[in-house]
Amino acid sequence: MDIKKNDILKLKITSMTAQGNGAGKTDEGIVIFVPMSAVGDELEVRILKVKKTYAYGKIEKILKPFESRIETDCPNFGKCGGCVYRHIDYNSELEIKHQRVSDALERIGGFKNIKINPVVENERVLRYRNKAQLPAQNTENGVELGFYANRSHRIIPCDDCLLQPKVFKKVMDITRDFMQKTSQSAYDERTGRGTLRHLYIRYAEMTDELMVCYVVNSIGLKQEDVLIKKLKENLPNLKSVIINSNKENTNVILGSKNRTAYGKDYIEDILCGKRFKLSPLSFYQVNRAQAEKLYEIAKNYADLKGNEILLDLYCGIGTIGLSMADCCKKLIGVEIIEDAVKDAVRNAEANETENAEFICGNASYALNRLKKDGVKPDVVIVDPPRKGLDEELIKTISQMSPDRVVYVSCGPETLARDLRIFSDNNYSVKEITPVDLFSRTSHVENVCLLIKNKRS
Repeated sequence: MDIKKNDILKLKITSMTAQGNGAGKTDEGIVIFVPMSAVGDELEVRILKVKKTYAYGKIEKILKPFESRIETDCPNFGKCGGCVYRHIDYNSELEIKHQRVSDALERIGGFKNIKINPVVENERVLRYRNKAQLPAQNTENGVELGFYANRSHRIIPCDDCLLQPKVFKKVMDITRDFMQKTSQSAYDERTGRGTLRHLYIRYAEMTDELMVCYVVNSIGLKQEDVLIKKLKENLPNLKSVIINSNKENTNVILGSKNRTAYGKDYIEDILCGKRFKLSPLSFYQVNRAQAEKLYEIAKNYADLKGNEILLDLYCGIGTIGLSMADCCKKLIGVEIIEDAVKDAVRNAEANETENAEFICGNASYALNRLKKDGVKPDVVIVDPPRKGLDEELIKTISQMSPDRVVYVSCGPETLARDLRIFSDNNYSVKEITPVDLFSRTSHVENVCLLIKNKRS
């Protein structure tokens, strides 16, 4: 049977993709991907797009729901590019994420017998995010804020995201009202005109400090004093208002120039008993409570005894390394973003950590510099971006011959690829622990322990 656009067919969902879509096969073996479905669902599906061996569809009717289905609690579910699991219970979500890790390791890495621990649960699946980056757009009713639709730059207006603290809604409401009353417009990426590009909010949960950052296509907003007055009146925990200038024709959210319009140029939070200064450009895990669990696992895998050199690659503002600095002889952090390195140095000083050194540069540069200086790390921690590590960097790490490598990954597929390369370069994968930092989304973090093989 040939499948055509707008055909309606019966389908049973048998698996889930890494992106959180359900998948089922027709009698002819054509795979149909269906958003907002769950394994076990029996559906009527309308075909939206047809390829040679697969197609995309949407749910037309649920004939028999699987037992894990629940009522969705967000009006934007399925519209914005954020949550994909608001329609199933949390235990089923954890099972899907565990299976994703297992599948990636076997399919991409070729590993069949690696110990994968149960996913570390998130005790708070709502209101856990400490950061929001909200694009702005012009509408008939004034400037609107929201999220990009999946795989597009079309903005879905959002009044209140259930993953964000309630205080973020107050900031959004104040911003919309201010933009309307002062007749200012949002940035239009098609014309390059307009002022407000993004509203960027950070919240430090343990100190209750709030930062509001406006990303603008100029040097500032009109009547900033009026805006700041309104923010201060309604947000008693406001500690910082930053104006970030980004005049480039780019998809990158933040520009390179920050101006402090009110308060400090940073806020502070407490993580693993350490205080950390957070500026707009700082990388900081968006789920603080789960990050503590993740870092504790990484610390246990590092198994520091007090006399080791610990190398922390992609260290950001130093959070992982500084959380372990008390347990090693020397900490060396490496980060390519200059502002993050400055924050890391400040964070080391604030926590009275005297055995830490930070290098500004990419990982390959830093490793070659350390090799020339004769520095041999005993333990290496890597926490790369989603694209993972490149092969040459893995080989360089392996040549430095650390006893242990602790790999923190935000992408199971790139992790599996990189573990295969480590495995081919004299390291054994001992154990992996998935951690759910981003509940209701498709993302899952992993902490992996690699041990150097003893040559016979």
